[in-house]
Amino acid sequence: MDIVVKGRKTEVPDRFRKHVAEKLNPERIQKLDAKVISLDVEVSKEHNPRQADRSDRVEITLRSRGPVIRAEAAAADPYAALDLAQDKLEARLRKQHDKRHTRRGSGRLSAAEVADVVPNAATLNGNGEPVNGEKADADAIPTTRIGSLEVQGEGPLIVREKTHSAAPMSLDQALYEMELVGHDFYLFVDSDTKMPSVVYRRHGYDYGVIHLDSSDAASSSGELDGAGAGGALGG
Repeated sequence: MDIVVKGRKTEVPDRFRKHVAEKLNPERIQKLDAKVISLDVEVSKEHNPRQADRSDRVEITLRSRGPVIRAEAAAADPYAALDLAQDKLEARLRKQHDKRHTRRGSGRLSAAEVADVVPNAATLNGNGEPVNGEKADADAIPTTRIGSLEVQGEGPLIVREKTHSAAPMSLDQALYEMELVGHDFYLFVDSDTKMPSVVYRRHGYDYGVIHLDSSDAASSSGELDGAGAGGALGG
């Protein structure tokens, strides 16, 4: 298993690189996922003095023959951030390991069964629709305006561009993999509709799904109403 340590806009000392190699014990990780290929550890630093208590951020990305698993954390120094990120990574590995053993001999889980396996997931009925989802109080979330954008929660606003391969998958698998990487949304190709789709976490404990129909028929019939997909994400 290869471990790659790199810094984003910061230097990574050799002492920390050695600490990462010792901390991320390959044998311990491979007991949870024997198919792991590599671990990428990215270190970044926030120079804003107001964020001194979480100025160092560590992101760990585990790549294997299964889904990519990612965990990140911030703390006052990179060593503490690494400890927090490692705990998150191992928790997600254990969840994947337990789910793999749960599924053996019992077939795939339906959308209604996702909540039994994924902590804090939405409760879905047999049609995959949320049941009794309660929305959180949006006013309790601080809002910051950056130019023409409003960012809820703590910044800073980070823009990245990434390209990923997209094997078709079901909605429940997309929900599961979104939980593994710890993100609030997940892009995928729906295996039923063959459409590019995104599942996202809403303000409460429910989820939303957006499907993109790029067919000429949908465009010419006015089904998109000129609004674009971006306006539907917050619905």
